[in-house]
Amino acid sequence: MIDFDVVTTGLQFPEGPIWCSDGSVLVVEIRRGTLTRVLADGRQEIVAELGGGPNGAAIGPDGACYVCNNGGFVWHEVGGLAIPGNQPPDYSGGRIERVDLATGEVQVLYTSCDGHPLRGPNDIVFDRAGGFWFTDLGKSRARDRDRTGIFYALPDGSSIREMVFPVDGGPNGVGLSPAEDRVYVAETHTGRVTYWDLAGPGEIRPNPLSPHGGTLLAGLADGQLLDSLAVDAEGNVCVATLLNGGITIFTPEGEHRHLATGDLMTTNLCFGGPDLQTAWITLSSTGRLVKTHWETAGLPLAYNI
Repeated sequence: MIDFDVVTTGLQFPEGPIWCSDGSVLVVEIRRGTLTRVLADGRQEIVAELGGGPNGAAIGPDGACYVCNNGGFVWHEVGGLAIPGNQPPDYSGGRIERVDLATGEVQVLYTSCDGHPLRGPNDIVFDRAGGFWFTDLGKSRARDRDRTGIFYALPDGSSIREMVFPVDGGPNGVGLSPAEDRVYVAETHTGRVTYWDLAGPGEIRPNPLSPHGGTLLAGLADGQLLDSLAVDAEGNVCVATLLNGGITIFTPEGEHRHLATGDLMTTNLCFGGPDLQTAWITLSSTGRLVKTHWETAGLPLAYNI
């Protein structure tokens, strides 16, 4: 079990943590539909009202916060825990949003790609060239669910490209290797981590032996599901793990081990602090943001504030 300190409680399914240099942490609250700042003393401030289901978040080259909005869920209470479900009757559509952190102004950048609507954008990472990769997990309904993929876009709203389709395992967490020569994706439904080799920013070098051009890094047994991820400075892929709640650490060679948190909906983590050796983890079903000393330093993100 990870030994952690609770930073704040009462969040409505937090996700997408971003450590800021002033010591605060930005999170989205998926159920509440907000981008929220958690101060170092645990106080919470609403930065922007987004509606729908804000999910992954990242700081772009202009200092704004870019948010994957999945359009919302039906919510269930199970044993006092919050659990997201299917596409809701008031589903507001998938989109990529830009939030001005100074004013809270929200701008919708993308709602579709090549005429195909975004369904449930989930996680996002910027590269050093200023573009961003994001996943679309899609939405589930009573009798079917969406086929979705992986995208690359520019933050000025001028370009969005579908890079991989389909990824039927449920593309969720996304991250880049330290050299930015791999993009990693965690698949929710299969419990697998897959990577695509990159020839440059937004350029996949496909694996000719794979139907979607990717390479399997590793997969988990026993029905474990994967959520969002962060990469550390040694290139390990640290993936939030559902049901078997915790963080699963995958080496670049595919070896892996699990650290438990005690929350079955452990959804994401980020690294921060002066040495990037503190991990902030979202324990979403219990509405907590916690922090812990991490065994390795995190990989510095392309942009931060």
